[in-house]
Amino acid sequence: MAYNDDFTNELRSANPIDSVISSYVQLKKRGRNLICNCPFHSEKTPSFTVFPDTQSFYCFGCGAGGDIFTFVMKAENLDFMEAVRLIAERSGMAVPERKNGSPDNSRRRTRIYEMNRLAANFFYKNLVSGRDKSGLDYFRSRQLSPQTIKKFGLGYASDSWDELCTMLTANGYTEYEIMDAWLAGRSQKSGRLFDMFRKRVMFPIVDMRGNVIGFGGRVLDDSKPKYLNTSQTLVFDKGSNLFAMNFAKNSDSKRLILCEGYMDVIAVNQAGFDNAVATLGTAITPDQARLAKRYAEEIIIAYDSDGAGQTAARKAISHFSDVGLRTRILRMEGAKDPDEYIKKFGVQRFRMLIDKSDDANNFLIDRCENDLDIDTEAGKVELLKRVSRVLADIPSPLEREVYISRTAAKYDFPVDVLKAHIDDMVKKNSYSEKKDEWQKIKNQTTRHTDEINPQAKDFRKEAKAEEIIICYLMYQHEEASKLRQQAPPEIFVTDFNRKVYTAILEIAETQENFSLSALNEVFSADEMGKIYGIQAKNREMKISVSSIADCVNVLKNHKEKKSAEELTMDDVLNTLYSKKH
Repeated sequence: MAYNDDFTNELRSANPIDSVISSYVQLKKRGRNLICNCPFHSEKTPSFTVFPDTQSFYCFGCGAGGDIFTFVMKAENLDFMEAVRLIAERSGMAVPERKNGSPDNSRRRTRIYEMNRLAANFFYKNLVSGRDKSGLDYFRSRQLSPQTIKKFGLGYASDSWDELCTMLTANGYTEYEIMDAWLAGRSQKSGRLFDMFRKRVMFPIVDMRGNVIGFGGRVLDDSKPKYLNTSQTLVFDKGSNLFAMNFAKNSDSKRLILCEGYMDVIAVNQAGFDNAVATLGTAITPDQARLAKRYAEEIIIAYDSDGAGQTAARKAISHFSDVGLRTRILRMEGAKDPDEYIKKFGVQRFRMLIDKSDDANNFLIDRCENDLDIDTEAGKVELLKRVSRVLADIPSPLEREVYISRTAAKYDFPVDVLKAHIDDMVKKNSYSEKKDEWQKIKNQTTRHTDEINPQAKDFRKEAKAEEIIICYLMYQHEEASKLRQQAPPEIFVTDFNRKVYTAILEIAETQENFSLSALNEVFSADEMGKIYGIQAKNREMKISVSSIADCVNVLKNHKEKKSAEELTMDDVLNTLYSKKH
């Protein structure tokens, strides 16, 4: 393997998996293991399990699995080498020199980070000292101070065809690399490279570790699109990050203020609220909700007061509820967004507005009246249906009782009738959710298996036999040489399982301290999930020597049967050929 095996083992020993994972999510004890809601997919019933005895984790819902390195890779969107460096940095341990050169993806990431940092500096200098002052004039018109402009690294991309490309190529970056960072495109007519961002004020997007991972650019006229964001790159996914989260994560507050745009976040931050964030040109995603949950207990949605903003708020509530975040809604009267409200009424009024913000349930209940004439019988019946759906989704029985009483009084419903109706809905919802969760687990497991080892669907019996042999090897790695003779890799039917088995055999036969962590540089994070899933699903099974013999026979019988079929087909073809001649 590329890293010093002793070092990765030392790193694992110094960083127990429960300690690493508990810095991201809250773990609960269950027997010998620990559980939590999966940080990689939204769920209400915990299916994410940490196994301290094997220093591994596995989610029975989405199929994510691995060790501390795999977890950090998935949580921080890193490759293996970057995960090793991050864990070592947090542990105060020096990373030794690599035995081999860096894999391609690691170098690509490093180069993109470097180009983004250079581009951010380039845009900032253009803004503050360039000839074209339109970008600086825009930020001044929005009453941003020089300190705020510097803090957020705001910039300006001038109206030039290839000014940024020229600077980056002069610094040794190839045309392919510049396009790989989504800082440039290529003209279909001339074949020339052109700057992706032109005549826009620029907002660098920074990750949790201080890397510039992308940009948002806003036009200063009526050109379309109004906002242009970096597209998907090796280091940037707009659905997995939040603008200004690099500042908000250090806030003393346990709440986040979710704004609709970059300028709202910057204005709120300048007013003294360092816990403001925004999505990156998309509606809130489950990944972003889970990211917010890592740093806050409550989120205040401060979307625009227009219809589109309120509709977006309603959709966001669902995602935050799924991850267990308390949600409140900022109701701004007399201003369309936080920036305008602060300028119009001042910081103290905005602070009071936040403290008195309404909870999500009241917001959703009030919206139930939309488009209804509640003075009619039909309107009241429809209102009862809508309100009941909202109340039945409140997880806390005590909290639900309070809202039932309040809603019954508000709309003059008999409280006992409303309560009986909602209690019935809660029971049905609970049964349906459990059924859906189980179905998700089955579907996810099937889908994950099909993606990682598609041959398993056609050779179920053989694939299961292979998994039992692999699992046995994981726990009885000292038997590797003996097992290789009994079950040589050539008898494996599915390509993926054969690759896993061969890799584990190599580790067991060549490393003094056996660890599956060495596989992280050979297999992807999703593949590691499948490998650790083999271990997790078979960990309670007592695999005996006779069981291994049975599994070997299953695989050998398949090979013999296949050989016989091929031989028969050759005989048929030879017979037909001889008759022709």
